[in-house]
Amino acid sequence: MSDKIGFIDGNSLDGELTCEVCIVGSGAGGAVLAARLAAAGKEVIVLEEGGHYTRADFHMREDEAFPMLYQESGARATKDLSIAILQGRAVGGSTVANWTTSFRTPESVLDQWARVHGVRELGVGALNPHWDEIEKRLSIAQISLEETNRNNRLLYDGCKAIGLEAKTTFRNTRNCFKSGYCGMGCPVDAKQSMNITYLPDAIAHGARVVSRCRVDRLVVEAGHVASAECTVLSSDDYGYAETPQRLRVRAKKFVLSAGAIGTPSILIRSGLSGGVVGRGTYLHPVIGVTARYKDPVEPFYGAPQSVASHALAHRGDKVGLFMETAPLHPMLAAISSSGFGPQHRAIMTELPHLAAHIALAIDGFHESETGGTVTVRPSGAPLVDYPIPPRIWEALREGLRTLIRLNLAAGADWVLSGHDPALRFSSERDLGQLDSAPFAPNRVNIFSAHIMGGARMGDDPARSVVRSSDCRHHSVSNLHIVDGSIFPTSLGVNPQETIYGIAQLMGDRMTQSWQ
Repeated sequence: MSDKIGFIDGNSLDGELTCEVCIVGSGAGGAVLAARLAAAGKEVIVLEEGGHYTRADFHMREDEAFPMLYQESGARATKDLSIAILQGRAVGGSTVANWTTSFRTPESVLDQWARVHGVRELGVGALNPHWDEIEKRLSIAQISLEETNRNNRLLYDGCKAIGLEAKTTFRNTRNCFKSGYCGMGCPVDAKQSMNITYLPDAIAHGARVVSRCRVDRLVVEAGHVASAECTVLSSDDYGYAETPQRLRVRAKKFVLSAGAIGTPSILIRSGLSGGVVGRGTYLHPVIGVTARYKDPVEPFYGAPQSVASHALAHRGDKVGLFMETAPLHPMLAAISSSGFGPQHRAIMTELPHLAAHIALAIDGFHESETGGTVTVRPSGAPLVDYPIPPRIWEALREGLRTLIRLNLAAGADWVLSGHDPALRFSSERDLGQLDSAPFAPNRVNIFSAHIMGGARMGDDPARSVVRSSDCRHHSVSNLHIVDGSIFPTSLGVNPQETIYGIAQLMGDRMTQSWQ
């Protein structure tokens, strides 16, 4: 089977593959790295746990898309079930299911990484040329205010009304229809996700991408990865059940790009759990509101995330915040709305008139914010634990207060919090409810779609997992990690473009060192 080129379903394989470089994960990190290394003449195999889907499979239906494109069918959550985690699983990773928002890493973050975490070879000077190239390849450009939908325009208008700066976002799209279904896979290939860009680029240079192939562990011998042991998953009805088929991949070099939950899990299952592996996991914890407006908002149509505000990103000693919008389709609205029975039904009947705005906490920038942990269950499945510290709870309270104020200023009839039961705000006089409202696990809805850390980079092996110069594991000579797990903190922006830039930079550095 080793001569098969292109996209390969793991169900067609059984036995052993060999290559120069084996990359585990096909998302923002793995795809860009694969394209770079393959273009440099390396024989590359990419292993992906999820299935390979194309625009013909994307029918703009939540009941199909969530089992097809999301980890645990969109039901992944922290250990105590208090934080819902949306994370992609498909050829192309989370780039297939995300909402297209693209930001370069803030220079202040890179400076902090260098100063505090010893990441000294990753400044904007090194990354800017790669971002320039990536933005051209992925058509990343700022959307105009006129192109935003009403959900996003209300965030913009509300921020301006209370004196906060807001801007339109940069999106990785080409000829976008603005249908609003980005989270279910783009049915017209407008979203420039990895499955239609960098993975085909890699394949054009001879790479192979194997789908439905879960890496169970890396076999490490004398400080060197000898092979990856894999289980092939079923391909029926979007299912991911195990099959009896097993696959072994032998390579000279291995790269983990399985994401900030998958990568630490593989390290642990491979007996590489020492040091800070699985520690320092950051989530940009998200709190949100729904606001009812007299005129229709239709939050299920239009570019889903086209306005953002970073006006509160730097708040001195307080945890920073940034604000964005979230699309509301029926299923997502149903699982994110509080209440039961008639109360829940009443909210859902208002869906065309609802706006949804979120505040994200920028975690990991204070010594008390140690983040969460990734461990594995007895079955080998990952388990995320993220106790929210008081500083972040207070930031989420303030984020909620700001979201309520800006929606009322934008003309909302009323605003609901995500508490159980939900708190209702019809004027700023009602904001006092927040002072005594419960901000605790499972008392208010918290979400995350930005999973970072768990295998951080740095120069000190006692405080990091990989070197910052080339993302090579400190003690395993032929193992590199290139994904969001290497971040020493969160970012304060959506992470996909940061990962793209680091992956391309590391691809060049690896190629030069492997000559």
